Amino acid sequence: MRTIIFKAKTKMVRHVLPALICVALLFITGCAKRQLGKELEVTAYCGCSSCCSWERGSWKYLKLDFWNRYVSSGVDRGRFYSGMTASGAKPHEPEEGLFSMDSINRPWMIPLRTILFPWYLVPQDGTIAADTHYYPFGTRMYIPGYGWGAVEDRGGAIKGPHRIDLYFDSHSDALNWGRKRVRVLIEYP
Repeated sequence: MRTIIFKAKTKMVRHVLPALICVALLFITGCAKRQLGKELEVTAYCGCSSCCSWERGSWKYLKLDFWNRYVSSGVDRGRFYSGMTASGAKPHEPEEGLFSMDSINRPWMIPLRTILFPWYLVPQDGTIAADTHYYPFGTRMYIPGYGWGAVEDRGGAIKGPHRIDLYFDSHSDALNWGRKRVRVLIEYP
């Protein structure tokens, strides 16, 4: 009798437990995330003073504290400008990582990424500003020509479900992007 019970328990552990673990991993890793393709109006911004409305120095200190940055317009005018996004993250462009098409197109970058810049080994999502009523923080989007990004910021002019703003490191890259209507793949959290 004990051997029959023991065999039944081992059979359950051998077959049922791995199936439960696989189902749990599917939900935890995000394989069951909902994706949606939508055409959006996509603009660009950078961290410069003309895109983000900040100025160096305060008239309170006769602009002698030029190393400090202050908000130059809006309800927070005169407050210290940290350069952080609304979610508290530092804005950045997407990084493709080592195992990407960029490594195939530019193989000379592989030694640079592995030895000199090891933080470029892992792909990183870029920063997207969107209306958080429609796209909450953490919503991932794939924009052709830009790559994967995550909603980490809000914009003053970014209103509605059909408009997003992409972060670029340089002002010239943001101006080159301009304003486009692009089909975006949206992955909800």
